[in-house]
Amino acid sequence: MAEKTPFTQRVAALKAEFAHAYGASPELIVRAPGRVNLIGEHTDYNDGYVLPIAIDRSVLVAASVRADRTVRLLTVDFADQVAFSLDHIRRAERNRWSDYQRGVATVLEERGLCLPGLDVAFSSDVPIGAGLSSSAAVEVSMAVTWQTIAGFELSRADLALLCQRAENTFVGVNCGIMDQFISALGEDGAALFIDCRTLDHKPVAIPSRCAVVIMDTAKRRGLTDSAYNTRRAECEEGVRLLSAHLPGIVALRDVSVADLQRHASELPQTVRKRCRHVIGENQRVLDSMQALARGDAPSFGKLMDASHRSLRDDYEVSCAELDAMVEAAWTAPGVLGARMTGAGFGGCAVALVEAPQAGTFAQQVATDYERATGLKPSLYLCSAEGGASVVH
Repeated sequence: MAEKTPFTQRVAALKAEFAHAYGASPELIVRAPGRVNLIGEHTDYNDGYVLPIAIDRSVLVAASVRADRTVRLLTVDFADQVAFSLDHIRRAERNRWSDYQRGVATVLEERGLCLPGLDVAFSSDVPIGAGLSSSAAVEVSMAVTWQTIAGFELSRADLALLCQRAENTFVGVNCGIMDQFISALGEDGAALFIDCRTLDHKPVAIPSRCAVVIMDTAKRRGLTDSAYNTRRAECEEGVRLLSAHLPGIVALRDVSVADLQRHASELPQTVRKRCRHVIGENQRVLDSMQALARGDAPSFGKLMDASHRSLRDDYEVSCAELDAMVEAAWTAPGVLGARMTGAGFGGCAVALVEAPQAGTFAQQVATDYERATGLKPSLYLCSAEGGASVVH
């Protein structure tokens, strides 16, 4: 199991780095968590349902206000610095990591909010490139920092939407709302059910006897953009074809499992498979809510298993490494359920495990996975934590 630096130690280290860089202590420190999605994959852009948790790994931002409109940024993890003016925000020619902060500043200013300049240092223990939304945590932490310092009114849901807009329009990544939403609105000890069409949301308690283990395959995602765009187009084609029989539908969210069974023969095989995953996955999220509400962790685990098989066979976004990781998890002590999580083609899987057996589970999975693939994985024991907050 990967070691985690204690939170108080991370805060103290960030304060020291800030003082070294800027010659004074920061005025405040903000944390925003990464996330893992327990179930509900590739449903968000189909107006569907997701069930993520905010994890106890986070981005920390230390900041102090400046008298001018300059933003100075220090990334502690990469020992790199950059500055930009709030009066002339452009994408970075180098230091591309700073586009997330620049994007947040841009959308807040476009909202009519006058931002002060800041001195900022930030660090993260959210693994980069593993599909745990380190970018959303950066965005949300910066938005909360500016909101706290400038004192403007903005709901957490609106803040999340603005951060999503920053990533879509400034950074240029066409993400859904889940990542920013859970980082801003997560709750301790609970997953957050999110309706990606209406943004209605509610916490769903994770049984206390259960642990969440994130399993990083060490396989970085490859050429996913083209596959992602293809999947979206196939879903849209499914809606177009089904609308001849189901007038008024605008997304696969509007199609029930029974509807698809009645009209499946009208769809080309590949489109039918894509629709079957999304429609079935939406139902699995709703069934998961009911299972968790009654404390039925084994039933929820079986839904996670079914989700992985659907992502592997119908949506075809898994890969050999993800399959090897999930198969190792399925045979390890204490497992209740396991699945790939995220866009696919690499990155992470997630498992729900009986808490007393989490250590033994992780040890066996790591051994079996390395034997099967030759890759050394990283496994993280995580708890569900609250959304972004001011910690100092």
